Amino acid sequence: MAKIIGGLAVSHTPTIGFAVDHNKQEESAWAPIFEGFAPMQEWLEEKKPDVLVYIFNDHVTSFFFDHYSAFTLGIDDHYEVADEGGGPRDLPPVKGHAALSQHIGASLMADEFDMSFFQDKPLDHGLFSPLSALLPHDGGWPTQIVPLQIGVLQFPIPTARRCYKLGQALRRAIESFPEDLNVAIVATGGVSHQVHGERCGFNNPDWDEQFVDMIVNDPERLTEMTLAEFATLGGMEGAEVIMWLVMRGALSANVKKTHQAYYLPSMTGIATLILENQSREAPFDVHQRQRDKIAQQLAGVEKLPGTYPFTQARSLKALRINRFLHRLIQPAWRERFLTDQNAMFAENKLTDTEQKLLRELDWRGMIHYGVSFFLLEKLGAVVGVSNLHIYSAMRGETLEEFQKTRNQQVLYSVAGKAKA
Repeated sequence: MAKIIGGLAVSHTPTIGFAVDHNKQEESAWAPIFEGFAPMQEWLEEKKPDVLVYIFNDHVTSFFFDHYSAFTLGIDDHYEVADEGGGPRDLPPVKGHAALSQHIGASLMADEFDMSFFQDKPLDHGLFSPLSALLPHDGGWPTQIVPLQIGVLQFPIPTARRCYKLGQALRRAIESFPEDLNVAIVATGGVSHQVHGERCGFNNPDWDEQFVDMIVNDPERLTEMTLAEFATLGGMEGAEVIMWLVMRGALSANVKKTHQAYYLPSMTGIATLILENQSREAPFDVHQRQRDKIAQQLAGVEKLPGTYPFTQARSLKALRINRFLHRLIQPAWRERFLTDQNAMFAENKLTDTEQKLLRELDWRGMIHYGVSFFLLEKLGAVVGVSNLHIYSAMRGETLEEFQKTRNQQVLYSVAGKAKA
């Protein structure tokens, strides 16, 4: 079984990554930051967690306001470094634990958290700034991650209590994962700061100290505070500390604090914290109960012949070909697809299998491979094949045979102005 060994909390200001990249760790202005990080580095080296469940917020880099979600879980097997305007940092991608991510996602949905999921998105300083100071990364990172992005920049955002409850559900999810893994929960963000408006530059070290004490000893009381109260005490952007409550909710009620530090160099109070889990096993198999709960909604679907639920695992496997087909919504992509397929296949690194499926218009084969049907109908509209032709091919029937099973013998597709 997966085991939560502890929780780490750390600010994610880009100051940290800047100092790492420019070797400023021993300069007087930056040295206190890394003195506070040293015990966390030692803890990670000693405990060697297999996976970090990493709670952070994006800074309008990979997640924009045209589709902004409250809780967004990464389900990929690796994550690149994002370009935030000055080019990406010179860091290797970090591996993701896709199986644990997908289990967590299923468990959170079973617990009625309406999650969003992402793949193939680079991550910004919300994740990589502190990570680059916590772990060695020459030649690759020593652990895998499960990134959980919290939308805290566009209101309304989740309440402090909802974040705490998410953490409690996260604990059930992780501990019910059947593989033996040591998992640490990392929460980033805060502490007090404000970076916009006439109040820009606001800090409150007294509140920062009180908040850290309460996150350790009385997190429930923090969940009673409103977002306006967090902003009043810690600055508007400092209200992102509600993400720390996700980490705290995933730990046992009683924890052991082994490290705490604080430094205010410029715009953002930088706090670091290590909490070791003091959990106890229940006298009943609550983990199997959670796995049963996760499986309940799709239980029996495997008995339906010719039925292939589009799961996150299938989505990740077929992401490349699905993305390729999704771009058929762009006119220029469609035009080129009809005249220059081979070059497009090579440029997009489609495998030999994927290329064969597309060249042969193997509709059933693409479904078996993991292509979403709703991308197949886009492909059909481009190549002049109706939905009914696709349906009949998937059943292994001629169009005439399939039409005999329908009340009306009609043809249609999602094609708009294009000629069928």
